[in-house]
Amino acid sequence: MTQAFYKIDEYIQGYSFSEQHYHCLFCSATFEEGLIYPADTLLQSAERAIKQHVQKQHAGALQALLALPRATSGLSETQQEMMNLFAQEISDTVIAQRLEISTSTVRNHRFKLKEKERQARVFLAMMTLLSIETAPLPHVGAKMIDERYQITEEEKVRVSQTYIDENGFVKQFPSKEKRKIIILGEAVKRFDRNKNYSEAAVNTILKQMFDDHVTVRRYLIEYGFMNRTKDGQTYWLQ
Repeated sequence: MTQAFYKIDEYIQGYSFSEQHYHCLFCSATFEEGLIYPADTLLQSAERAIKQHVQKQHAGALQALLALPRATSGLSETQQEMMNLFAQEISDTVIAQRLEISTSTVRNHRFKLKEKERQARVFLAMMTLLSIETAPLPHVGAKMIDERYQITEEEKVRVSQTYIDENGFVKQFPSKEKRKIIILGEAVKRFDRNKNYSEAAVNTILKQMFDDHVTVRRYLIEYGFMNRTKDGQTYWLQ
């Protein structure tokens, strides 16, 4: 099987369907939709033919997946061995005797595989979400995340163009919450996440962008864009 990406249900059934053809995931076999294929003394559709192919030529999708290189499945050698035994529906006691280990060890392997399944589902969900075009995430220190943080790139551009002049100075600080967050987000771009700043240094940077830099400095703390020590001597980006 190639390193192509397939859907979960395609891995489960052992084939994919594209361009009017059923493609086996484990070999080069293909069956064209609309054609009829012989099956012993019968004739069958392309879909039925691919299903029969996976079952007869590869002993089913599960066995075919278990036969894949471990680099493809991500299983360790022990996990692959256990999966093969579990697939045969052999009892834990019999497996323990064959491998000369305790029954509790076999049960522990089952538990670890279930945990791996849970982790794989979470990882798959994250990768799926990464591939979807969504609004930008709130900053790390964001507090009371709500609809104010549902900001699209288009909104960021529009608000920035409205409130920030060609010299990078904010003509008027917005009163609406979402716009305020966007402008604060633009302000922190002037700070280095790997540096600490004195209050005076923060003021110097903010004065280049705002008239009321003291209020903006307070907002940066209140909205979680920045943090500071209790004595207010040191500031840094969240």
